[in-house]
Amino acid sequence: MHMTGRKRMFKEQEAGAVLNQLTTAVLQVDLQLCVMQANSSAENLVATSVAKLRGLPLAKLFPQSDLFLRGVSAAVLSQRSFTERDLWLARPNQEMLRVDCTTSPCLNEQGRVQALILEITSTERQQRIQAEENKLMQNQISTTLMRGLAHEVKNPLGGIRGAAQLLQRELTHEHQKEYTQIIIGEADRLRTLVDRMLGPRGQLRPTTFSIHEVLEHVRQILEVEALPGVTIHRDYDPSLPELFADRDLLVQAILNLARNAMQSVQSRSGNVTLRTRAHRQFTIGTVLHRLAARIEIIDDGPGVPADIAESIFFPMVSGRAEGSGLGLPIAQSLVNRQGGLIDFTSVPGHTVFFVWLPIRNVP
Repeated sequence: MHMTGRKRMFKEQEAGAVLNQLTTAVLQVDLQLCVMQANSSAENLVATSVAKLRGLPLAKLFPQSDLFLRGVSAAVLSQRSFTERDLWLARPNQEMLRVDCTTSPCLNEQGRVQALILEITSTERQQRIQAEENKLMQNQISTTLMRGLAHEVKNPLGGIRGAAQLLQRELTHEHQKEYTQIIIGEADRLRTLVDRMLGPRGQLRPTTFSIHEVLEHVRQILEVEALPGVTIHRDYDPSLPELFADRDLLVQAILNLARNAMQSVQSRSGNVTLRTRAHRQFTIGTVLHRLAARIEIIDDGPGVPADIAESIFFPMVSGRAEGSGLGLPIAQSLVNRQGGLIDFTSVPGHTVFFVWLPIRNVP
């Protein structure tokens, strides 16, 4: 019995939906090694939509990847599958990908090759997941330490301030009261610092909102605070769905990151860019999300000092002499509470802090 056109279309749509759930990038290419179809993970891997991928030769998609292209061509001639591990592929933007790749021929009823299926798995993905797990554990440990230390400091601070106030009432000379006022002022300053270490507590108050509305709010604050010569740029993905999250906590987290970026370029003319992108089938920590938002805060400052790069999310670690070292740990904690994660890459002249957030349906 022949399959009707409607049933065939349903089967194809069903198969496409299954392929889009895979975390492995899958490309279908014809015998001229041009892309015919790609799943969502392939779109993410090569940072190109499937509409632009169709008809694109592999040689243009992965330039300077001669070994890989020869292997794919050999699969057509031999009609046999092959797997290449730890293969380096160059994307059009010259960024290198370290992958495992399996090439399998698709045979028609006559036993001839009619297409090829490429399964490409980034080996960096597993390394990234492990690194994210370490960051989450690091943040949990540092948050526990901060809160424990804050509570230990907060109680005696109240006693010191109260004693200074009582002493001030007993003093008759104004110049003596200046000393007690210094004690009270410093106690208040330390109490404010301790409150920052404790961070926001209580239940999350999630609402539905556009991340671009949050970024525009942050941008307006930056433009008020920026010195002459600092330029704030925007690069938003208009297709990004709305988030269901605690807006106020997210504003504070992104504002902390954006202020750090702006401060890194304040000493000279510099640029800060706010960018958004969407990712399908993306893992944050150990949880796979159907859709995730990537928010980037980019600056062209001197970069994160190499000696603190591994510990930058620990409290009291700062690359600036006047910095408290609490902005990044607090931002990480605020984002973690909403199922997200902050990461970064940095070289002199190009630093990017990534905020990954799951896009969930409203419960």
